[in-house]
Amino acid sequence: MPDTPDSKTPTMGPLTGFRIVEFAGIGPGPFACMMLADMGAEVVTLDRPGVTKNQKSAAARGRKVVEIDLKNEATTGQALDLLEHADALVEGFRPGVMERLGLGPDVVLARNPRLVYGRMTGWGQDGPLAQAAGHDINYISVTGALAAIGTTERPVPPLNLVGDFGGGALYLVVGVLAALLEAKKSGKGQIVDAAMCDGAASLMSMFYDFAAIGRWTGERESNFLDGGAHFYGVYQCSCGHFISIGSIEPQFYELLRRLAGLSESAFDAQMEREAWPSLRQKLADVFRTKTRDEWCRIMEGTDVCFAPVLTITEAPEHSHMRARKTFVKRHGVTQPAPAPRFSRTPSAIREPAQADIADLVRAWQGKDASAR
Repeated sequence: MPDTPDSKTPTMGPLTGFRIVEFAGIGPGPFACMMLADMGAEVVTLDRPGVTKNQKSAAARGRKVVEIDLKNEATTGQALDLLEHADALVEGFRPGVMERLGLGPDVVLARNPRLVYGRMTGWGQDGPLAQAAGHDINYISVTGALAAIGTTERPVPPLNLVGDFGGGALYLVVGVLAALLEAKKSGKGQIVDAAMCDGAASLMSMFYDFAAIGRWTGERESNFLDGGAHFYGVYQCSCGHFISIGSIEPQFYELLRRLAGLSESAFDAQMEREAWPSLRQKLADVFRTKTRDEWCRIMEGTDVCFAPVLTITEAPEHSHMRARKTFVKRHGVTQPAPAPRFSRTPSAIREPAQADIADLVRAWQGKDASAR
């Protein structure tokens, strides 16, 4: 995959013209700001002096980085000057840290009443665990999500996709964008309290619905979407690689049976839960008769709902990923391209850059003055 050329033209993404000040952190906050920057927002990251940064990483892309000592009152004043002309703020500290720095919501919103104040935490701004340390695995533990994922023997952490990025960063982005839309009408900002445990719980909505109507048990690998059903799962091939199938609907299941040669009458019992373990073993035996490539030639692109299980190295080279340019290479580093896609105002990856806060304040003041 050749390096994607640097974006030298002005960004025309849907958030062009919006200014966001990010207080440097790790995990979901930077990921959320990466998305906002990809969509055209001018994101300025305030970071501690001397901190080593990997500006080639996907999460760091598109920002102007300012080194600033927030424990110094003079530089705190500069941060307030910048925030006076911003549309949104994103911070991911423990509750109370921004207040102790003199940059809490009361102070900042008094200076800029239309500002959207985005707060990213694991446990939320209040509650008995608000001040406790934690990570993704802990935040999804208390929502029912982790208990539902894994093998019959034990829960398995689903990377940090469910808490940090799904329940955290994406809910922060949704909240900030919704508040920005509302601020355009009302002229008033507000606080967005994005907690990873709240977002992960929200992502579990469908499964709580299933449990309420008796379609979901508390035992892992006993439900139709958790690997319990033979028609929705991952199977190993003769080459040692894996494939996935999701043949839930009757017509898709029928096609699976035809293409895999599942003529045995036992497979008629698609939705009979007690038959799933034996049918899963039978199907596992069938998939072990061919390599992953052979099964791809038979099933990929059909309505079986089939895909090869690819590694991080393999995925960017898959024909569909390449055709859609889902991955790009920047500075020799392969990374996902901006998502989602816009027809009229496309997102773009911009180069990170060092900036001076005084210059930024003057530039933002000048733009606001000309707008008036």
